[in-house]
Amino acid sequence: MTALSGGDGEAPRPALHDDAHHVLVVDDDLRIRELLRRYLADNGYRVTTAGNAAAASARMAALAFDMIILDVMMPGESGMALARRLRTTSDVPILMLTARGEPEDRIAGLEIGVDDYLPKPFEPKELLLRMENALRRWRPARRREISIGACVFDPVRGELRRDGELVKLTARERDMLRLFARTPGRAITRTDLSDVGGASARSVDVQVNRLRRKIEPDPRHPIYLQTIRGEGYVLMGE
Repeated sequence: MTALSGGDGEAPRPALHDDAHHVLVVDDDLRIRELLRRYLADNGYRVTTAGNAAAASARMAALAFDMIILDVMMPGESGMALARRLRTTSDVPILMLTARGEPEDRIAGLEIGVDDYLPKPFEPKELLLRMENALRRWRPARRREISIGACVFDPVRGELRRDGELVKLTARERDMLRLFARTPGRAITRTDLSDVGGASARSVDVQVNRLRRKIEPDPRHPIYLQTIRGEGYVLMGE
């Protein structure tokens, strides 16, 4: 197969393991989305698709993904702009697809923090190999849970557990914890926190207080999610 293409029939797919990687495919071309969805599912991946950046953002607000396959040229917010926005809050691997293979485009994507870049048309096997390489580089750091007193936060699943029991988080609380967990011990400004989910500076303080009620022994005297005057907030995780 010289390039990704469809078939007349669809063979039974292998059963997915519970720990199968979940991939979000973002492309405005329905045919490419469906071909990738079937091909990746046949190779053991869980796959969700989105036709534009707005739909992708909605999917990511509800689900945790292990990789984003992202088309550069889309109506509305471009893939490049979405990748730049994602990199402010997430280190999830991003593999960009584009019909434009100019070096300056690849360089621009890599400067943003994109993990890899694949021009269309492409060999399906090459796509899989590039995905596996990106996931292999990302997995050791990303899979590391962070302990917060009696709580444990898993950045991949977006799950917070207190004494082993699952604690319910809103989408914004989950995204804020992911941002804190990326750099424990370092202050995060209100501006950076307000970029998560489009929150205002005032609502950031409200969200932090709600998080404290979920992770602190005494939210009035926080130990783990502390205020740094003039800087913002810092998570003192282990």
